[in-house]
Amino acid sequence: MAEEEMKLFRSWSSPFGMRVVHALKIKGLQYETIIEDLSNKSASLLNYNPIHKKIPVFVHNGNPICESLVILEYIDETWTQFPLLPQDPYAKSTARFRAKFGDDKVMPSIWSVFTSQGEKREEAIVQAKTNLEFLENEIKGKKFFGGEAIGYVDLAFGWMANLIGILEEIIDLKLVDAEIFPFLSAWMNNFYNDPAIKELWPNRDRMVEKFKAMRELHLNKVA
Repeated sequence: MAEEEMKLFRSWSSPFGMRVVHALKIKGLQYETIIEDLSNKSASLLNYNPIHKKIPVFVHNGNPICESLVILEYIDETWTQFPLLPQDPYAKSTARFRAKFGDDKVMPSIWSVFTSQGEKREEAIVQAKTNLEFLENEIKGKKFFGGEAIGYVDLAFGWMANLIGILEEIIDLKLVDAEIFPFLSAWMNNFYNDPAIKELWPNRDRMVEKFKAMRELHLNKVA
């Protein structure tokens, strides 16, 4: 069998790219990583994703797959070892719904807390905590969203295990308090420290520096 070509175009810090990194590690797949400078995107990236011009892009035998959640499904359907999505149609649709909820509701609400001040931040905190309460109920009594092993929904929400602590440190505000969200806190710890995941996280100090700069830039724009 001919060796398969796999490339992943991503940035060093993107939570969307990390989803794919984690999935490929769980599947035990070897691939080439291309780290993109998002201020000066490569011709290859623009060729592979001419519509959105965004990372991540996963290239398999010359065929580009874009959007992180789409890439996760492609990887899971192509390499069936250690399945990420459940086989049951209803359970699979529920997993997709949760992942979309994460991208459409949870992530923007957390980002709004991080990039706002005063009354606007207080309003953002209310919305963020409402979304976190939903996740707390979803993960209650489980190690991972799919049960005992990391799955599609865990990978979709995996950014929380790393990034929320960084954002909390920068703005000196605890969003995911273990006393208020014990099950979600436990899940974040389980995911962050999983042997397949732990060594893949980007450098924390570098992440703090980057997101501090991003916050300052955003606040200066809206001032």
